[in-house]
Amino acid sequence: MSEPIVRIAARGDGVTASGRHARFAAPGDLLLDDGTIEPGLGHQAPPCRHFPECGGCQLQHLTDPAYATYCEQRITGALAQHGIETQIRSAMLSPPRSRRRASLHALRSGGGVAIGFHEGQSKRVVDLRECHVLAPELFALVAPLRGLLASLLKPKRMASVQLTLADQGVDVGLAGVEADGLAAAEVLTAFGEKHRLARLSLDEGYGAEVRYEPVPATVTLSGVAVALPVGAFLQATSGGEAALVAAVREATDGALKLADLFAGLGTFALAVDGEVTAAEASREAILALKAAASMAGRPVTTAHRDLYRNPLQANELSGFDAVVLDPPRAGAAEQVATLAASTVDRIAYVGCNPATFARDAETLVGGGYRLLWVQPVGQFRWSTHIELASCFSR
Repeated sequence: MSEPIVRIAARGDGVTASGRHARFAAPGDLLLDDGTIEPGLGHQAPPCRHFPECGGCQLQHLTDPAYATYCEQRITGALAQHGIETQIRSAMLSPPRSRRRASLHALRSGGGVAIGFHEGQSKRVVDLRECHVLAPELFALVAPLRGLLASLLKPKRMASVQLTLADQGVDVGLAGVEADGLAAAEVLTAFGEKHRLARLSLDEGYGAEVRYEPVPATVTLSGVAVALPVGAFLQATSGGEAALVAAVREATDGALKLADLFAGLGTFALAVDGEVTAAEASREAILALKAAASMAGRPVTTAHRDLYRNPLQANELSGFDAVVLDPPRAGAAEQVATLAASTVDRIAYVGCNPATFARDAETLVGGGYRLLWVQPVGQFRWSTHIELASCFSR
């Protein structure tokens, strides 16, 4: 029996009302009796030759409206599992070719080096010859990096390639390669100069070592240049960052004293109004934020603190009007538990995992908060990875 596809499951399959799954199906498609798909209005021709083999994208077959609906429904579904309903705003989608950071893999085999994302459900590296998600500045380095790694990477060895767009150019981090001796050092320097890199670092198994950095690498956050530590977290796109910042500013509007928990380099601490206490476990990140805020004259106090092992307690939180919370994918169960017992008036929760966000939301609601709204953000274009910002109020 032919059935229409009504939604997209969390991992990207199309699903009918009866529960039948179909890969690469979109809402509005018709799943025919023989298992084939008759495309509907939510279906588009994938723009990239590497889809669907490349694991960088799972949903290139969705039109923008269909992909936005998927982002929104992921959050609605996760909250429903915890008995929570709220306003889900229209998803903000980052445009194609706007990713400013990416983790790629490199493999030397046969006659050359392949660089790209892993194939879905596989360790095979899909050698990128085009990419519709990476910023042009990042993709322009893929071909030159093939040549560089051909001289550094041993046969049948895998390396990782971290690319981040800094203020001064691209920050390149290589791991799993060796570059001993003067000749190798000169090759790295020449590569950095030729391609005007912001920085080039190498991790040979003992931690990252900077090999080329003509001036200190920075990233500008809300008009403030912040030192960019090697491997530091940065929102995936500038548009996604702007959407999250706008949502956090709305959620904390009017607050005079704020806490920014899991503050990182200060994406939100430098953006909100009022006096901010920023807590972060990464020593390099919190020192960078402290120096940048001081130089810019921003009212930010910093604390080097592991919020999983040592969350702020309810009595410590009582002095804040609002809290900004931006935890990793695992969520912040320990910190949320103390927030639920606090008197903080408003909480801006920024999440990158709808499931753990919904779990933490249930704790906050159980502690007397109301979830007023959620803003979905599709920074990782055409992937199943969904970001969000939300507002809780007592």
